[in-house]
Amino acid sequence: MADIVPLRSARDDNWWAVMARVGRTNRVASIYSSRAAALEDREWRDAQVKAHANFLRSSKQPPPQYSVAPMRWTDLPKGWKPLPALGFLRGQFM
Repeated sequence: MADIVPLRSARDDNWWAVMARVGRTNRVASIYSSRAAALEDREWRDAQVKAHANFLRSSKQPPPQYSVAPMRWTDLPKGWKPLPALGFLRGQFM
């Protein structure tokens, strides 16, 4: 008989979240299993914000600020969906 492999372990519950902040509102932009992947995504999102700075100013949208934080899967809000790179879609911060 093959060894029994648990579906989830305590280690599986630790994730890294890329957090988007606009004003006082914080949202989980994306989640990753490694800190390195989360940092890479944060750098990419920061680059997108810089590349679209003129657009953000002209549309009067505050630029989101991104950070990386540890997160447990159980702390993820129900119905969570990843955020677009600039943090908003159809004129509203997601």
